[in-house]
Amino acid sequence: MTTSEIATVLAWHDALNERDLDTLIQVSSGDIEFGDANGAGQGHAALREWASSLATTAAVPGRMYVRDGVVVAEEEDGKAAAFRVVHDHVTSVFRHDDLASALAATELGEEDVAG
Repeated sequence: MTTSEIATVLAWHDALNERDLDTLIQVSSGDIEFGDANGAGQGHAALREWASSLATTAAVPGRMYVRDGVVVAEEEDGKAAAFRVVHDHVTSVFRHDDLASALAATELGEEDVAG
C-alpha cells in the first residue's frame, strides 16, 4: 500500500464533491476510463462533461481497500468505487452498487483494508 494511492483517490473525491473540475482533471490520466450503472466514458473531455452533469454529488469515502495500485472506496451511501491509480493519477474509476461487488470486481478483500 502506498499513501499516494489513497491520497490520489481522496483528492479525486474532494474535487468531484467540490465540483473543482480543473483539479479533477489534474488527478486523472488523459485516457481515464469511468463508469457506473448509467454508462461509461473515457478521457478528460468526457470526464468533465460527466462531472458537470451530476445533479448532486455526495461521494463521501469511508473505509478504503488498497493493493497494487487498486483502491476500493466504500462510500457513505452504501455504494463503492473501484479505482486504478498509476503515478498519482486515476486511470479508471467504476462505481458499484455495493462494496461486495466492488471487492469482487477487483479481487480485494478484508486483508486489504487500509490501516
